[in-house]
Amino acid sequence: MTNKSVQFVRNCQSIWISDIHLGHKESNAEALLSFLKTVNPQNLFLLGDIVDFWEFKSGMRWPQSHTQLFKYLLKLAKRGCKIFYIPGNHDANLRKFIGYRYKNIRIYKEYVYTTEAGQKLLLLHGDRFDNLVRLNKFYGWLGDVSYDFLLFLNRWYNRVREHFGYPYWSLSGYLKENVKQAKAAINSYAHAATCEAKRRGCDGVICGHIHHPDIQTINGIQYFNDGDWIENNTALIEDANGKIELIRFQNTQPSTIETFTQSAKDQRKSA
Repeated sequence: MTNKSVQFVRNCQSIWISDIHLGHKESNAEALLSFLKTVNPQNLFLLGDIVDFWEFKSGMRWPQSHTQLFKYLLKLAKRGCKIFYIPGNHDANLRKFIGYRYKNIRIYKEYVYTTEAGQKLLLLHGDRFDNLVRLNKFYGWLGDVSYDFLLFLNRWYNRVREHFGYPYWSLSGYLKENVKQAKAAINSYAHAATCEAKRRGCDGVICGHIHHPDIQTINGIQYFNDGDWIENNTALIEDANGKIELIRFQNTQPSTIETFTQSAKDQRKSA
């Protein structure tokens, strides 16, 4: 993937975000709030792990920025933005509220969305594939170095890079791309997600869960992963014509990582 700066369009059709992990000390809620203030979506899809209930057991961290983000989401809903919440494994407590609706906020187990280009996409968090795909081998390979410590190193390393004018670089992402077991697990996850989309008669799938932003086509089915707001600060955005972009928010400026423009009709022809 190659990054390029873009003149960001404030108005957009839909935005997909997941894995914010509010309550976790490494959650970049402040960056997400800044990003959301640059866009004006008609639909906002929150694909799970928005709140990290697992952190409640080990000492939750809830700074003011996390509360401010929640208040802004409510403000978006009040403005008329439709918010679709699909709980993940870290906020699975909220799955008991599936079917709940309050004004423009709705909670779903999963959702099938049709883009402005006519593309039918299956939306889910992705933890349902954990029985088929395991990243545990990757974390086992790390030995005594915990994931939290990786995030700590990643945060301070990138502060130094930012000070010297270098772009963001993900240590965990590098390991995921270069450790054989992790790369195989991520590929298996993407294949499992696209197989489910195909089984459901969809043109593609949008998910999160593994903190690995991506756009690719697998056996004619489009795979989108919106990444996370701990390591990558990424989201998926659909414009008024149905074009979907994967963006990274860095230094108060969104930049495009990858763009998908092929229509569902063209995709079916190439399958």
